Amino acid sequence: MTTRERTYARANQQRAAQFIELWIVAQPHEIAAMVQVASASGRLVFVSPPTPMGGDDTRHRRYLRLRTT
Repeated sequence: MTTRERTYARANQQRAAQFIELWIVAQPHEIAAMVQVASASGRLVFVSPPTPMGGDDTRHRRYLRLRTT
């Protein structure tokens, strides 16, 4: 591995360590509360639009990306 490759790999690991990526499956009001808390704490980076689970399931799924520090 060259020096350039090692430096690139180290930089990617450091960037990846700055975030937590989660898929949340819950009732819409529960997800809204989680998003509100994450937003108020300043950790929320990205939240996807709600996606219904389908069928008779009333839950929704959302993707959240949170800052770790």
